Amino acid sequence: MAILIDENTSCVVQGITGRVGLAATRIMVKYGTRVVAGVAPGRGGLKADGIPVYNTVEEARENHPEILASTVIVPALLAKEAALEAMDAGVRLVVLNPERVPHQDMLEIIEYSRRRKAMVIGPNSPGMVTPHKAMLGIYAVGAGVEWLYETFKPGPVGVISRSGGQSTTVAYMLTNAGIGQTTVVGIGGDPFVGSRFVDLLPLFEKDPETRAVVIFGEIGTLQEEEVADLLKRGGFTKPLIAYVAGKAAKPGMRYGHAGAIIERGVGTAESKMEALKEAGATVLESLSDLPETVKKLLSQG
Repeated sequence: MAILIDENTSCVVQGITGRVGLAATRIMVKYGTRVVAGVAPGRGGLKADGIPVYNTVEEARENHPEILASTVIVPALLAKEAALEAMDAGVRLVVLNPERVPHQDMLEIIEYSRRRKAMVIGPNSPGMVTPHKAMLGIYAVGAGVEWLYETFKPGPVGVISRSGGQSTTVAYMLTNAGIGQTTVVGIGGDPFVGSRFVDLLPLFEKDPETRAVVIFGEIGTLQEEEVADLLKRGGFTKPLIAYVAGKAAKPGMRYGHAGAIIERGVGTAESKMEALKEAGATVLESLSDLPETVKKLLSQG
């Protein structure tokens, strides 16, 4: 099984006629994702590689009521309008690919998603991959669909990462060790994201085929501390393997992502690692230890 998307999930691409939007759409379709419509205001009635284009998400859903998910590939300043439009049209999974969406815009998106009972992934998210079934987002743009097949393989381990690039690193390391994945999700590295580790772990908890989960964390925010609290409360009971990047980062220095920054002494790698260890997670000192650690935990279960 998988979480969020599989081969039966019908999707719409907002921004399908843009350079990146069209390139991502081609990859998604080749990988098996059911992209049934695209949205580009003012270009309704056209087709993008045979996929019908509509002016609004509402029009797309009127013609394709099976649409459940959207990937938003538009400039950051247009992300709020696109996300709210998708949720208003009844889409319940929205992936935000643009980086550095204005903080106030993202806070409004998060609040709106709660009222609409929708799940938002991102911003600054590459998307998600359910190996050999579906990909939603911008993974493999510039690399090709073959890279997706080489990097992600079906198996029993879920992956969640604040870093899009490192989500592929984790998957590739597991694949090379003969360990496949159920679903890999890049939740985004901005300070405010629609879905955090604690929002996705319960989904993996319910998935009978997920036997363990790997999370790739970073300095900044309190996401990893929230995971520790979830573990202590019994909200996630499967083996959890965690790596936290940024041990050498200095306070006030941004570490790659807008949300990866230590402020007022909060969000250090050491504090996150200690909290996760105390809660019962297996915390890696080096990412190179990942394959053998996962193999050992799976053999015990």
